[in-house]
Amino acid sequence: MAGTDSYAEYVMELLEKVGPIQGRRMFGGWGFYFEGKMFAIISQGQLFLKVDDITKPEFQAAGCKPFVYEGKGRHVEMAYWTPPADASDDAYEMLPWARRAVDASRRAALKKAPKKQPREKKAPVAKKAPARKKAPAAKKAPARKKAPAAKKTARLKRS
Repeated sequence: MAGTDSYAEYVMELLEKVGPIQGRRMFGGWGFYFEGKMFAIISQGQLFLKVDDITKPEFQAAGCKPFVYEGKGRHVEMAYWTPPADASDDAYEMLPWARRAVDASRRAALKKAPKKQPREKKAPVAKKAPARKKAPAAKKAPARKKAPAAKKTARLKRS
């Protein structure tokens, strides 16, 4: 990871049990991706994992805290929560929480994916018969201009 900070490197090591992950700088923090989907972030020096309606109760029961920011005069809670304290320093303890986050990111991507709508069949349009083209008229080659003979002979006589 080019331009990493020490905490981002540490988080990469902590999350590597999940599989091949990528980390990218973003908005003053970091985003961590698995299979092209973001499942974890670092913001304000804290790791947060992706949650959804299925995994959020587990994070709440473990005493985890949501990622909240101040926006337009109100507090906005994001779908990212801290991992449990005991998982923050052990890759094996982090693994089930990171897998929950990966699963939540997959489900979120499925919700965002456009659903293919069946196309309505259009009624066939009656086609017009192509107009008949007239055969091109035979073109005559342009006539060559002949020099007036009288002037030529006049020049010859002068000499």
